This record gives sequence, C-alpha cells and structure tokens, in this order.
Amino acid sequence: MHANRKNSATSTGWRILLALLVLALQGCAGSNFVRPLPGSIIVGKTTQQEVEQQLGKPYQTGTVLKDGKSLQTATYAFAKVGGEALHAGITPARSQGFYFMNGLLVGSEFTSSFKADGTEFDDTKVALIEKGKSTRQDIETLFGPPGGEYLPPLTTDGADRAWVYLCSQAKGSAFNLRVLNKSLVVSFDASGLVTDVKFTSQGNRD
Repeated sequence: MHANRKNSATSTGWRILLALLVLALQGCAGSNFVRPLPGSIIVGKTTQQEVEQQLGKPYQTGTVLKDGKSLQTATYAFAKVGGEALHAGITPARSQGFYFMNGLLVGSEFTSSFKADGTEFDDTKVALIEKGKSTRQDIETLFGPPGGEYLPPLTTDGADRAWVYLCSQAKGSAFNLRVLNKSLVVSFDASGLVTDVKFTSQGNRD
C-alpha cells in the first residue's frame, strides 16, 4: 500500500498503525518486518535507497512539512491477532517510520507492542529529566536505548538532535478500540546536554 499525503506533524506511523489494527482484528495486516539492527541504519548517513535495500518496499509512503521543508516518509507496519503481545488482551503491532530530506535519512521512529521488541517505557521517570543538566547517558539509563532519533528540521528550538521513545497499544474490537499512545522526545545540544523534553500521553490501556 502506497499513498502520497502531506501532513504537518511527525509520528505519522501512529495513524497508519491505528488503521492497520482495525484491519488486523480479522487476522493480520501489513507486511511483517524485522527491526533493523543497531547501527545498520543511521540518521544523517543512511540514504532512502539504502533503507529500501535493507527492509524492502515500505507499507506506505508520503510527505510531511516541517519548518517549511518537505520531507519524504516511509513506514513499515504489521499487526497480528493472536501474536505474542507485550500485555494480555493487546493486539500486537509494530511500526517503523523514516523521514528523508533530499534522499538522506533525518529521522526514524519505532514502536511495538509485540513481546519480542516492545517499546513500552516508564513515563513516571520523565520528571527526573533536568534540562541543561541531564546527559544522553542519563536518558539511556532512565529509559533504555531510544526507539528513534531526529535531526533538524525535525528537532525543535535549534536542538542538535533528539531521541524518540514511542509506545502504542490497542485492545478491543473494531467498534470499541481502546488505544494508548505515549510519546517522549528528548532534545540535546551539540555537547549532549538535554535542552527540551516533550511528553504526551493519550488514552489508557484499560
């Protein structure tokens, strides 16, 4: 499935994942894929062509606008009823999103509710992050390795880069789908100090 759409926000994979989950309630949907190994795809270095060589054709493509710049997107997504989920009752799904500018990777984000590669994180620790003091190592100690990374123009307030943690879980039927979406984006300056923290949470698991 390929579509070209313009959006003004990041995390386009969430919208795709929700649509996929509705389809998956009758079995499975999307194309199964394996999350890239650490270091195999690098923001600022890997090209769009290299991503497709490694993962194949994406489930959906499109464009987004960020700070007046047009970015190309590619999303890989898969959901399966009966798969081994991170929590009981959840329809497991995973999504890998990429953002490209002039063919170069400038952003990636991954979310999964499968037990094998789940991306749930402890949002109660967000309050422990200190702007201007916490480092990249501190953030990894609190939340583990990030599920994604942004470079400009996806970063905010002139940040050098940002780490991305996403969690998306859904349960219920197509007519009563209950969804939990959490997003944590931690921005850093060139020295590795935290400059900004953006956390959002919508819905709940129950």
